[in-house]
Amino acid sequence: MKEPTSPTLPAVYSVNAQDAAIKEPSITSGQQHPSDTPRQDSGRVGEGLLRVLVYVLLCLAAVLMLMPLVWLVAATTKNSDDLLHYTFFATRPVSLFGHNFALLKPFSVDNFKALFAAIPFGRYMLNSVFISCTTVIIQLFFSSLAGFALAKYEFRGKKLIILLMLATVMIPTQVTMAPLYELIYRMGLVNTYPGLLIPSAVSVFGIFLFRQAILQVPDELLHAARIDGCSEFRIYRDIVMPVSRPMVGAFCLISFMGAWNNFLWPQIILHSNEHFTLPIGLNTLVGPQSQLYGALMAGTFLSILPVIVLFLLLQKEFIAGLTSGAVKG
Repeated sequence: MKEPTSPTLPAVYSVNAQDAAIKEPSITSGQQHPSDTPRQDSGRVGEGLLRVLVYVLLCLAAVLMLMPLVWLVAATTKNSDDLLHYTFFATRPVSLFGHNFALLKPFSVDNFKALFAAIPFGRYMLNSVFISCTTVIIQLFFSSLAGFALAKYEFRGKKLIILLMLATVMIPTQVTMAPLYELIYRMGLVNTYPGLLIPSAVSVFGIFLFRQAILQVPDELLHAARIDGCSEFRIYRDIVMPVSRPMVGAFCLISFMGAWNNFLWPQIILHSNEHFTLPIGLNTLVGPQSQLYGALMAGTFLSILPVIVLFLLLQKEFIAGLTSGAVKG
């Protein structure tokens, strides 16, 4: 007997079926219809235009932010006659081949000479460095300890303490200066560095920064350290602080800038010339007795250099610290 054979399709039908399979796009193969190509091109063009617009806006913002710094640098290089005459760099007319051109005048160092002759700038700079570094160390220690306690310990009244701390942030600093000065006066700390450092020893802002950073440290890591026999302070020193290094860099930069630029409280507490910080010393250049605006510009330019250097050194930690608490998981 012959084995049953499968029915064969007509040749015409098989050819047409093959042609249809070739012409029709396969859904499972991931191919796209040719009509989608213009849409993709228009989308890419739109994304490119949006990116160019963003870069243009960023460049304009950068120019606006750098313009005061350029103006300051220009003011330091002009003499007293050109300081209020030119907006930026001083120029002088030059005639060449029958055409007039404006060339930059030679840079002058008279403002720096007047600065060092008018005030003991080096002494004020050392005072500011000492006050700022000491403030950073004290605030870093107490703020990180308090942030560690509020992040990893459960105790009665914890939420109340957090609410009270938030309430203190809402109180303006100027409101508390009068009673604070009376307290410092009764303690006998007027015109002393401790009277300047003690009120700024604790930073509520720093406590919340470290609390948010330490909340991301796994509890299992701390439990393992306790099992190995680590004390609580050693856990804080050897585990929590190294893990929170980005926040440490960010807080050090913020705290240093705040202490470096502080003017009102040091002016109230410090009375003797040898204790003055840099902002107070620069303030004496312009007043009823003197009008040394060029020296003031030169001193301001020199005073921002340490902050710029510190920012360049801690730039990565500063950006990572500010963004560490923004993303969870």
